[in-house]
Order: sequence, then structure tokens, then C-alpha cells
Amino acid sequence: MAGKIIADTIETGAGADISTSYVVNGSAKAWVNFNGTGTIAARDSLNVASLTDNSTGDYKVNYSNSFSNDDYSATVSANSSSGLIGTLESEATMLTGSTEVNTYGGSISKSDHAVVCLQTLGDLA
Repeated sequence: MAGKIIADTIETGAGADISTSYVVNGSAKAWVNFNGTGTIAARDSLNVASLTDNSTGDYKVNYSNSFSNDDYSATVSANSSSGLIGTLESEATMLTGSTEVNTYGGSISKSDHAVVCLQTLGDLA
């Protein structure tokens, strides 16, 4: 039998009350940890339908459940012994159903990385 829990607050073990809206609004709505080299593949994820390898250091993360608008917050990171990380392609590529991610190497050119991570927060549609 399916059911639901309705609550306005959650009480911590120390007796402090936390609004459920704080918990819901502050939780990641999608995240992924994937191998960005060779044939890309997710190691683990939440709300990620698929990954697309557009070209060297250029990936697209496609969501299972879309965001309500394209004003969500996204953070990307990648491992690199040469110093650089990952970035979002541009605001134009933060769409309700996907986010495009770029990763760079020490020469400031796009390069593939063994570990790429994306976390997104916002309202789902």
C-alpha cells in the first residue's frame, strides 16, 4: 500500500526543529560521478538519464526529471594532476533537461578526465 508522510518540521536528536522546506529546497536534485575518458560511463548518479560525449572535454548530462526552469545552480569538478577542473559550458547550455559540462587540462584546452562530477540544485518540474 502506498502512503505519504506530511510534516512541516523535522526534529533533530538535540530537539531543534528544522523546516521541511529547508530540507527539500537545500537537497541536490541531480548529481553524477562519471568516467570522462574513453567510453564515458556513470559510476553513480541521482536523476541522471544519460551522458553524452560531445567531444574531448565536452559532455552533456541529461536528466531523468527536468528542472522547472533553467535558473538552477550547478557545480562541476574534475580530477587533474595538471591543475584544472571543470566548468559549465555557458548559461545557454544549462537547459531544463540537461547541462553541458567542459573539462580542461593544464594547457587550458579541453581534455578528458577520469573523474567528472556535477551537482545541481533547484526546483524540479
